[in-house]
Amino acid sequence: MAHDIRILTEAELREVVSLDTALVDVIEQAFVALAGGEVVMPPVLSMALEQVNGEVDVKTAYIPGFDGFAIKVSPGFFDNPSLGLPSLNGLMILFSARTGLVQAVFLDNGYLTDIRTAAAGAVAARHLAPSEVTTAGVIGTGVQARLQMQAAHLVRPFERVLVWGRDPEKAASCAADLKAALGVEAEICTGPETLVARSQLVVTTTPAREPIIQAEWLHPELHITAMGSDQEGKNEIAPEALARADLYVADRVSQTEILGELRAARAAGLMTGTPPELGEIVTGAKGRNGPSDITIADLTGTGAQDTAIASHVAARLGDAGTLVKA
Repeated sequence: MAHDIRILTEAELREVVSLDTALVDVIEQAFVALAGGEVVMPPVLSMALEQVNGEVDVKTAYIPGFDGFAIKVSPGFFDNPSLGLPSLNGLMILFSARTGLVQAVFLDNGYLTDIRTAAAGAVAARHLAPSEVTTAGVIGTGVQARLQMQAAHLVRPFERVLVWGRDPEKAASCAADLKAALGVEAEICTGPETLVARSQLVVTTTPAREPIIQAEWLHPELHITAMGSDQEGKNEIAPEALARADLYVADRVSQTEILGELRAARAAGLMTGTPPELGEIVTGAKGRNGPSDITIADLTGTGAQDTAIASHVAARLGDAGTLVKA
């Protein structure tokens, strides 16, 4: 028997959902669900396509109590800008958790991934950053750098943002955009060490394969969210920095020890124990010892986040999109 499938484009999805506190709350609950132990979330299917300077990730999760579950396909082809095309693309498919039938297809071109990733950064900042943040810093100058600072500002409304990137022109553009979007002071730093020294909250958003942040730069009342390391071989934070931090938190340990910063630390013979996951921090099962703690959150992106945002979108759809018979 035929059934209806709703199809939405990126433009239509942007009308339905945006990066706001409601989305941060939705993504926070996904981490709470992960901490509950009943979520079914397989390992990330990841392909590194070195021949074409690309990568493809496939993520999914079933969350008990949710009406649906999502499968997300996220390609990144990094030579695309030379062709006048965006580097990132992708889509999400929402299935019924009761029947397995396709309910919706979100042709988001990576938009939903972008904002759910930023929302996860906000969850980490909400529970791990100092209660008052005057200065936040971002390492990186792309779309996610901008979104991470916008998300952090929702939960820690800082007065000043610092930006560092390898390309000064891109750093200047990022700083100008953040100043306009957030109404805060924005400065370009000449180096990452200065940025870390002046910030209480730092987010790294690069595809670096050699550590940018060094252990000796860490200082009391500093929180770092590292979200660029989402493939084997990527590494933004020196392994010694993870070991020196008072609290290291993974979004999912089984992922960060393969794809994230924890992988490099384990390879260096450090961080041999089982660290807490972000969901445990949210629920209060584990957390900071005091306000002067140095904390690091390692975010590789989970399928639970994709199911959470897809379900959030489905609940808001109304008559948006196009219905087709399958």
